[in-house]
Amino acid sequence: MNNKLETSEEKAVYRVQGFSCANCAAKFEKNVKSLDGVSDVQLNFGASKITVFGDASIEELEKAGAFENLKVTPEKQGLVEVKEPFWKKNSSVIGALIFLLLGYFYGQLNGEESVATVLAYAASMIIGGYHLFLTGVKNLIRFQFDMRTLMTIAVIGAAIIGEWGEGATVVILFAISEALESYSMDKARQSIRSLMDIAPKEAFIRRGTKEFMIEIEEIKIGDIMIVKPGQKIAMDGIVSKGASTINQAAITGESVPVAKGIDDEVYAGTLNEEGLLEVRVTKHVDDTTIAKIIHLVEEAQAERAPSQVFVDRFAKYYTPLIILVALGVATIPPLFFDGDWNKWIYQGLAALVVGCPCALVISTPVAIVTAIGNAARKGVLIKGGIHLEEMGAIKAIAFDKTGTLTKGVPVVTDYLPLTDMNSGELLAITTALENGSQHPLASAIMKKAEAENIPYKEVNIKDFTAITGKGIKGQVKDETYYVGSPQLFNEIIQNGIPTTTKETITGLQNQGKTVMLIGTANGVLALLAVADIVRENSKTVIEKLHSLGIQRTIMLTGDNAGTANAIGSQVGVSDIEAELLPQDKLAFIKDLRRKYEKVAMVGDGVNDAPALAASTVGIAMGGAGTDTALETADIALMADDLEKLPYTLQLSRKALSIIKQNITFSLGIKLVALLLVVPGWLTLWIAIFADMGATLLVTLNSLRLLRLKDK
Repeated sequence: MNNKLETSEEKAVYRVQGFSCANCAAKFEKNVKSLDGVSDVQLNFGASKITVFGDASIEELEKAGAFENLKVTPEKQGLVEVKEPFWKKNSSVIGALIFLLLGYFYGQLNGEESVATVLAYAASMIIGGYHLFLTGVKNLIRFQFDMRTLMTIAVIGAAIIGEWGEGATVVILFAISEALESYSMDKARQSIRSLMDIAPKEAFIRRGTKEFMIEIEEIKIGDIMIVKPGQKIAMDGIVSKGASTINQAAITGESVPVAKGIDDEVYAGTLNEEGLLEVRVTKHVDDTTIAKIIHLVEEAQAERAPSQVFVDRFAKYYTPLIILVALGVATIPPLFFDGDWNKWIYQGLAALVVGCPCALVISTPVAIVTAIGNAARKGVLIKGGIHLEEMGAIKAIAFDKTGTLTKGVPVVTDYLPLTDMNSGELLAITTALENGSQHPLASAIMKKAEAENIPYKEVNIKDFTAITGKGIKGQVKDETYYVGSPQLFNEIIQNGIPTTTKETITGLQNQGKTVMLIGTANGVLALLAVADIVRENSKTVIEKLHSLGIQRTIMLTGDNAGTANAIGSQVGVSDIEAELLPQDKLAFIKDLRRKYEKVAMVGDGVNDAPALAASTVGIAMGGAGTDTALETADIALMADDLEKLPYTLQLSRKALSIIKQNITFSLGIKLVALLLVVPGWLTLWIAIFADMGATLLVTLNSLRLLRLKDK
């Protein structure tokens, strides 16, 4: 659908309750699309949502879904589920089963042709298949051939040729199959519903001098939210007072609580563990991180994976083909080979039942829904079935260096005094000078001084001057001190930097560190090395990826070759590309795709946007902290944690494997059952068992994805 339509038409989103199968969902979509005033419809079966473009009332929508007794509610209103016990929800199946057993009993007692036997079987068929027949007959009149049409023809045909018992058995088994399919799909959707229940529905708010509890929809940006220990945070915001540790597992998947203080960001749905916090609300309820995650997960389930597109296209031609096959089985042997009409009509009806595409249609969506929901609960946001499948086929992964393989925050790694002067005093002077600097590395020195309680604020600096591109200088107690690069000290010291000091500087630089010198015009007093340190788990993650069969891991950076080689060898990537501009990274990714076809790029979602877009799968780090990462990447690791990458790769491969297994099995079991027609061994109950068994097994097979752990 084009963007013009989306912007010009009124759009309404509704949640739908009552879907029993993918075919029924497709029929509901078609019915809604035919309503007056509706220009287009987007149905999301995985999330049980429908988006309607145009004008349609809830009554009209429910009428369009009356064949399935669907209930429709506006998305904003929330979903109030009436939970019924499994037996109560399927009471008609139980009633039909009782009459089936009665029919069997009367058959043994009075014979299969007795009135009591036929009536018991007929009652079983009507009670268990009422809705099935209602829909099937309507579809038959309209020449709409779906699985319910096929089942209706088969059951009515069985009754006509006197196979009442088998017809009733088919109805029961079909009803059980639908109930189990509905139960399995609900189980898969539970992963999204659990996300919806994470954040509280109300919060304790202070406005001016008043404090009161209100619903989250009424909270405004700027309100102060008071969160006690043990309570969940209801809205995204910034801590304005207090300190605590926050369990962010619900959003980022991190198992270790994170310390939060004043000016730190907190997210809706996370748990305040220790201290009393006052949080200034920064986002409306619809814009919170958890709201965006839920929205993106649901949208991801609506986006069809390549295998699902194949299945949908295949099923379109498959059902009419099965009807022709069944017709051929029923008529060709009697017409041309003197076959018994009763026997071959029966075989044709059984072929019709076998041909129900139920298992095939559900084989992909249930796996996609389960995998995406499982990933979201583990702190990995996969934005579509296509990205889930593509990730499973990745052969090479490129990493941005800064903020991805490294922490992205410079720290002081070495402080080497070269004089008898008190090292603490010298660090205080250095920090006092850097306090007035705008240099990116100044923050690293400030942090070190604060960590060691150095009283740098007591140092009085006079005549502070920034020396462009080289360093800074300032006067302390009639002595001018310099902090800067080796190049600066080669210029201000009469005989240049001593050889032994140069060797120390070179050694530090070869380790990938930036070296700053502290001294006067008379000589160097100390060396200070700063580096963007490697994440503790980067090396382990790279090793895991190689063990999982990733052929190449490449580090891309704009840093100089020395720093790049030091970091690259430390983390164990197979290739290092240094001194790259953004356009160079983009060109490199394109070249990598020519060699390996399926390539992933891991970055921060901001600086690496072109390279992320050019890769097969763009993966953003720290999606919880940046809207850009959530919007630009195909996959977002919500925590700033590379450990989720091997898990994502394993989940994608497992999902891909299960989808292939499902498609192969659902087609294979039907082919085997159809071959039983040749010797005339196919019966209606074998046919329905084949269909029900295939449906049940593909759904249970897909639900195995819920068990995949984040190791």
